[in-house]
Amino acid sequence: MSDLPRRAVARSAKLAALPIGFAGRTALGLGKRIGGKPAEIVAQEIQQRTAEQIFKVLGELKGGAMKLGQALSIFEAALPAEVIGPYRAALTKLQDAAPPLPAATVHKVLVEQLGDDWRENFQSFEDRPTAAASIGQVHKAVWHDGRTVAVKIQYPGAGKALLSDFNQIARLGKLFGVLLPGLDIKAVLSELRERVAEELDYLREAEAQHAFALEFKDDPDFLIPDVIAANEQVLVSEWVDGIPLSRIIADGTKQERDRAGLQLVRFLFCSPARVGMLHADPHPGNFRIVEDGRLCVLDFGAVNRLPDGYPPAFGKLTRIFNNGDMENVVQGLRDEGFILPHIEVDAEALRAFLSPYVEPTAVEEFTFSREWLQTQAATVTDLRPSNVARQLNLPVSYVLIHRVHAAGLGVLCQLGATARFREEVIRWVPGFIEDDPEEQAVAAG
Repeated sequence: MSDLPRRAVARSAKLAALPIGFAGRTALGLGKRIGGKPAEIVAQEIQQRTAEQIFKVLGELKGGAMKLGQALSIFEAALPAEVIGPYRAALTKLQDAAPPLPAATVHKVLVEQLGDDWRENFQSFEDRPTAAASIGQVHKAVWHDGRTVAVKIQYPGAGKALLSDFNQIARLGKLFGVLLPGLDIKAVLSELRERVAEELDYLREAEAQHAFALEFKDDPDFLIPDVIAANEQVLVSEWVDGIPLSRIIADGTKQERDRAGLQLVRFLFCSPARVGMLHADPHPGNFRIVEDGRLCVLDFGAVNRLPDGYPPAFGKLTRIFNNGDMENVVQGLRDEGFILPHIEVDAEALRAFLSPYVEPTAVEEFTFSREWLQTQAATVTDLRPSNVARQLNLPVSYVLIHRVHAAGLGVLCQLGATARFREEVIRWVPGFIEDDPEEQAVAAG
């Protein structure tokens, strides 16, 4: 892979340079502070330069560093647009322009994974991929029984590159602590490393996809292509034609966008209750609208296994917040690990920060918009230590849930969807209506 730096020395050198640069910026800041510049301004400058260098390096690497950058969307929410803009552009370029494996390399992988007679599995196989991503690419083919299939092939060496990146990034906890002092970054990195390691195992992905396909078989709202065959690095599943969600975002009618937004929320909220798993990579490329209007969901490499469904604390704290009981909200967040013992937060500042995000659950109908999202982002771009957003922790049990909520909000705002989202929360999120018999009756009916 020409775009995946293959020599461990080269990859390590880029990542190892970060702490050295940080030390230099800290010394520079000390000099400015002695010279009379306000300490808060100095700290802000150090944080911004630290962020710029972190995201520049992460954007240059395509393996685990890129995965980390995508997963930790909490950093994007906490940083100004001028910092994350170039970084996000680098990620988009890497995703959209990922050079496909040469046909000879694809064939070599298939021989290694399926044997010399791999072609006997297919009536035909298209050498040019239909999609390429950070750890693999997808080819269209016709299975030996005549079914059109999607063949997902993992890049050679992708696993080693991913895990090598994470081993290096795990040493940079102090840097991220500068940006978000309330976050236990080492625990978050450890959790993400385990989840990314799972994404490398296509057999595990096949197991998850098959579970979703069985549960949602003949569902009026959703279509999940079932798995036909799989091993650790090749996954063959049913091919589904449909309109990409990105096209609905760009050209769909208001009715189409509203329906797609409601379907997305319903799928994400109902899956833990119905399958015991949460699809943890909700970006537009993983969704299609098929001819009969159902939402087709693809790519189950990243799933959050929730055998007991959504954490009841999520619904309970949302309900308590809507009732205005900030004292118990703060205590509940401490109990769940969102506020670490040594961190003190201002309850009113926390209320102001959380209120917009909880708003869709407090009204019968809500409209998401890019402007709404920009307003929320503006509340957390302040890099001063007093900003409550920077004082919050992300417990490991909520890492993927946060990833889903952040990405899902982005998609809903791109769609500009208007719908009765509160009804989905009432129906599927435990704890949200625990103390409200009237709403319990509505949900049951």
